[in-house]
Amino acid sequence: MREFTATQNDAGQRLDRWLGKTLPLLPAPLAQKYLRLKRVKVNGRRARGDLRLRAGDVLQLYINDEFFDRPREDNAFLAVFRPQLDILYEDAHLLLVNKRPGLLVHPDQGEYVNTLITHIQAYLYQKKEWDPRQAGAFTPALCNRIDRNTGGIVIAAKTAEALRVMNQKIRDREIEKYYLCAVHGRLRPPQGRLEGFLSKDADKNQVTVHRAPVPGGRTALTRYRTLQVKDGLSLVECELITGRTHQIRAQFAAAGHPLLGDGKYGRNRDDRRYGRKFQALWSYKLVFAFTTPAGALESLNGRSWQVDRVDFVEEYFGPGALPRSGPGNFTENPPESY
Repeated sequence: MREFTATQNDAGQRLDRWLGKTLPLLPAPLAQKYLRLKRVKVNGRRARGDLRLRAGDVLQLYINDEFFDRPREDNAFLAVFRPQLDILYEDAHLLLVNKRPGLLVHPDQGEYVNTLITHIQAYLYQKKEWDPRQAGAFTPALCNRIDRNTGGIVIAAKTAEALRVMNQKIRDREIEKYYLCAVHGRLRPPQGRLEGFLSKDADKNQVTVHRAPVPGGRTALTRYRTLQVKDGLSLVECELITGRTHQIRAQFAAAGHPLLGDGKYGRNRDDRRYGRKFQALWSYKLVFAFTTPAGALESLNGRSWQVDRVDFVEEYFGPGALPRSGPGNFTENPPESY
């Protein structure tokens, strides 16, 4: 255990920020885990990361000795971590990253290092675009998130302005988000809308779809169109009008067409013949459609990005099945072969 006393210069600083500056070798996700495990105490009591320090506070750190070493290029975590990123776009303010299925976007109780945000922070650190030890440095952050076993585009802010603007654009629905999914059966009609209300069971991390409003329920709206039907599966393009937890997965399951491989909302007996063990869902395209000023991000207005390939599309529908059209797909009719 190491003990520190907060000075006047530390007063007003958040505990998690103080940890980052005092122990630069300690990965931020691991620091959050230590806070949860009560291995960081202030004045002998458990403390949260957002606690504001006061001069004279006594901090007890029950943290491994190696994290107290002097930072060097050969022992600094961010310097030796090997980031693996599929970057679709990057500028001075943000990154668009194509996340692979199986990778968490943020740390959780079971994984606190190998996450998308860690890869991004290590990448920017090694490019010398971000240094967590620099006073007042903005910590790169994600603007949106997708489930662990869902692949697709995630927006990462490199600056405070980018984070602020992107969060506002997402709330105001000035960013169009398109997904591809493989569902069981043939949708009738082949193109339409799924509407309802979602309530969430936080303990099970699962949502339920309701036709009418319910206490705590939130409106959910998804537009869809069928692109191809093959071997009992439909390849469907979805546009998220609202962005609720598990929205696409739960709504299609409620409509009688669960996603292929979805262990939470699907039917295992139907998935066995295809050998898919996690949901066939990919956030494959983003369109920036700003209707209000975007500050430093104004140059992105009207632009769109799309991934080059989606594994389940190639496996179950063929390499040419990935749509290549631009914005406005939902005004078109489904293919004649439907």
